[in-house]
Amino acid sequence: MDILILVVIIAVVAIVAIAAFVVTGRRTQAPPPGRETTRAAPPAEPRVGEEAETTAPPEGERRVVEDVALPTAEPEAPELEVPEPAAGRMVRLRARLARSQTSLGRGLLTLLARERLDEETWEEVESTLLTADIGPRPTAELVERLRERVQVLGTRDADGLRELLREELLAQVGTGMDRALRTEGGVSADGEERPAVVMVVGVNGTGKTTTTGKLARVLVAEGHSVVLGAADTFRAAAADQLQTWGQRVGARTVRGPEGGDPASVAFDAVKEGITAGADVVLIDTAGRLHTKTGLMDELGKVKRVVEKHGPVNEVLLVLDATTGQNGLVQARVFAEVVDITGIALTKLDGTAKGGIVVAVQRELGVPVKLVGLGEGADDLAPFEPETFVDALLS
Repeated sequence: MDILILVVIIAVVAIVAIAAFVVTGRRTQAPPPGRETTRAAPPAEPRVGEEAETTAPPEGERRVVEDVALPTAEPEAPELEVPEPAAGRMVRLRARLARSQTSLGRGLLTLLARERLDEETWEEVESTLLTADIGPRPTAELVERLRERVQVLGTRDADGLRELLREELLAQVGTGMDRALRTEGGVSADGEERPAVVMVVGVNGTGKTTTTGKLARVLVAEGHSVVLGAADTFRAAAADQLQTWGQRVGARTVRGPEGGDPASVAFDAVKEGITAGADVVLIDTAGRLHTKTGLMDELGKVKRVVEKHGPVNEVLLVLDATTGQNGLVQARVFAEVVDITGIALTKLDGTAKGGIVVAVQRELGVPVKLVGLGEGADDLAPFEPETFVDALLS
């Protein structure tokens, strides 16, 4: 009995103690009077494709942000290249030219040095000249002159034959033609000083855009300021290519949207040249047919639009020397649309057909003014007849 009473007393004490503990805990968690507490819901997981929402820091807490050094100035422009002087480039590249032309000069000298110059030998001389792409009429004239002078003068020694051949080749190449680029400006239609305008024409694949860029280097080397007009808007990356050439020497490039109006780009380029006080504006034109109109019609339009500022000083036709007589067909077509004033022969170092110089001058009646003798940036040289012929006979 006593044990039962003891158990009951212990149970009652335990219940009272538990009740007191619960009441005390609730009082501790209860908010003070007049303030409510709202439990913040946990942030929702961001959905796919959404950025997680950033929450502001609790009041009184300071967020530390690291200082990030921001650029305060534009990046430095690449250092401009200094092109090699244009004068003397043909002399420097003479050896390279000679290596590719030996079949003409040495072949002729070997034939003329034979003990007996019969009809068969003269036919071989004629064949050698034709193979070099000199052309039928110049070849006939050269053979006739050589036969006459050999018979009259009786020249048979190596030095005499070499000098004889040099004189006749120079006569065919022409030493009296004006080969200077027309880089003198004038006055615009509005009475403003205007730069010289040079249009560069030719079919794609001849190295037209590259020649335009190299010509900019030639002019900069001579002390001229240059603006480039990327009027070949129909060939992908043509404007980018030309702009890269210009950036190397500090020449600004005026360009338009791909597939845009070439005449508009050319007009804006000349306008920029006038505004900037440039000496020369070089305009690279399209070299292929496109869907809207014929290439030649487009070139004629470009020239007419540019002439609203003033006359075009120079129209350079770029020809690939390796195409030989096929290049003459191109030359005829271009000459019918724009007045060609000079020729730039590219890839002359890669062909034994140096006679194309004679043939194209005869065909158009205009001089070869520039020749490309390699892939280097400064391998475009003003054409020098004496150096060229000497290279043929080296």
